[in-house]
Amino acid sequence: MGILTAALADAVLADPARGHPVAGFGWCAAALEKLTYRDTRSAGAVHTGALLTGLAIAGGQAQRRSSGPALAVVTAAATWAALGGTTLARTGDALAGLLAADDIEGARTLLPSLCGRDPSALDGAGLARAGLESVAENTSDAAVAPLLWAAVGGVPGVLVYRGVNTLDAMIGHRSPRYVRFGWAAARLDDMANYAAARVAGLLVVVCAPLVGGSPAGAVRAWWRDAGRHPSPNAGVVEASFAGALGVRLGGPTQYRHQLEIRPTLGDGRIPGVEDLRRSVRLSRAVQAAAVAVAVVVSVAGRSGRRACPPR
Repeated sequence: MGILTAALADAVLADPARGHPVAGFGWCAAALEKLTYRDTRSAGAVHTGALLTGLAIAGGQAQRRSSGPALAVVTAAATWAALGGTTLARTGDALAGLLAADDIEGARTLLPSLCGRDPSALDGAGLARAGLESVAENTSDAAVAPLLWAAVGGVPGVLVYRGVNTLDAMIGHRSPRYVRFGWAAARLDDMANYAAARVAGLLVVVCAPLVGGSPAGAVRAWWRDAGRHPSPNAGVVEASFAGALGVRLGGPTQYRHQLEIRPTLGDGRIPGVEDLRRSVRLSRAVQAAAVAVAVVVSVAGRSGRRACPPR
């Protein structure tokens, strides 16, 4: 019930413009960084560990003190705070609308809401590709993974997952300041998203026909191209989206701190505005399927615990 309630709350409320719990965690992380920052992996590990330990303790205490309806409410609140699928889809649709209206400056202004790329040098095609890749990757990070962590880890699991993912976004990139300090956060994020990314890839295959996509194309691109991506998880979902939608992703990718030459994912056309819109529809379908999977996993886990004989 907590997972279903959280999914409904995300669909209706999305992310609040002010007062979001993740923003509060980010503020705490930034404040602590002023004390813990050193240009070393060990300092980053201490910083990351301290923050995640705090989340685990808070989540564990909240879960232990709750039962029945109260536990459902606590689970719903924690899971809703970790979800971002509705905001992702709305932002992707808004970006597509700006590109369709040839409002390139407006699209460049909006793109940082989706990803950390430098939009200043991107044309319409580059913005559409960046938007589609971000929708694909964040379908796993902002929807599938939180739902699965809520199902298997309860309140502490989903809170720690969101903490890991937030720290990865803040310090897990390869800028000169964070290449060592953010190493622990980046590696933890890879581990935390490993299973979820592959579940997301499977759900892309299943849901592809709902948007006129190709399940076989998704499987083919995943199998052939995902391993060449620098991320062990983003490559899975981006390749699956590319194959399902019949587009080609990857290539030069300009971040604020460096230029990366990404491998080609998929062998279709260069994505355009309509492909970005289809990716949003596919993302929504995958998110809905992930809710069903998470509920089934949660129910199965609770049934298994009840079936265990008392000691």
